[in-house]
Amino acid sequence: MRAFLIDGYTTPLHEADAAEPTLRDDDVLIAVEAAGLNLLDEKVRQGEFKAFLPYSFPVILGHDVAGTVIRVGSRVRSFRAGDRVFARPRDNRIGTLAERIAVDQADVALAPASVSVAEAGSLPLVALTAWQALVEIGQVGPGQKVLIHAGAGGVGTIAIQLAKHLGASVATTASGRNADFLRELGADVVIDYRTQDFAEQLTGYDFVLDSLGGENLEKSMRVLRRGGTAVGIAGPPTPAFASRRGLNPVLRLVIGALSRKVRSQAKKLGVRYEFLFMRADGAQLAQIAGLVDAGVIRPVVGATYAFDEAPAALASLERGGTRGKTVVLGA
Repeated sequence: MRAFLIDGYTTPLHEADAAEPTLRDDDVLIAVEAAGLNLLDEKVRQGEFKAFLPYSFPVILGHDVAGTVIRVGSRVRSFRAGDRVFARPRDNRIGTLAERIAVDQADVALAPASVSVAEAGSLPLVALTAWQALVEIGQVGPGQKVLIHAGAGGVGTIAIQLAKHLGASVATTASGRNADFLRELGADVVIDYRTQDFAEQLTGYDFVLDSLGGENLEKSMRVLRRGGTAVGIAGPPTPAFASRRGLNPVLRLVIGALSRKVRSQAKKLGVRYEFLFMRADGAQLAQIAGLVDAGVIRPVVGATYAFDEAPAALASLERGGTRGKTVVLGA
């Protein structure tokens, strides 16, 4: 089948003839109609996570899929051929930039019926990231104050809407040209990162979702009230994360050293810092699909590419500037 893959870390994404997916007993075989792209795809290509998420090559890239079920494994009862589904395949089983992919049924949900296949394909990774940050870790609720960085990006556009649904007051950072759009999504305060310093504008926040890391994360913790929570999706990873992943003692020491400064600052400020590397979860996707069909969450697709243009689509992520998600349509 046709697929876009890499032959090693830092090698170019290219088309190749790949083997058909092997259907396991708990798998759903999906004809790919849309594959959302994420910065995670580029980071995997660059080898940024190889210490705790190594891959054997060649690797078909792609972490988001929407499409139609072709057939199912012997133990699958919740899906059948012809179902329209979406999923974020679990780590080490990615590969949505292909004509077909086999995904564990636990990672799959029926796609929202009210949106296009491109919009459904844009959702899984970013919506799960927002859900796991805001609902699981942050336990965000009515009356809380939430700061979401990079509000016009893939995660940001969904997180703003979800935070408003949870009853929070939402501030976000973005370029000025996106301010009106983000207010339409539900943002109460929009900070133009080019002309304003969010750390001087905001104070007493309960929760921050940081997608930039570095100095931005350190400043973000200063806008939190004591007892507040900062979730970072760009790092640095923490020893708790290393323990959950079952990493070896050497890697745990390295990760501990990388995050020591941030953890020390969090302790001094009386706040909590958590690193989130989102996980696949079909049950959560089913809840998200319900919110989409109820009109609570609107997918934001800023650019679509034909299947043949997958390398150009991936390259566009590094340039930035796209509202919401970039989606590659099926072959």
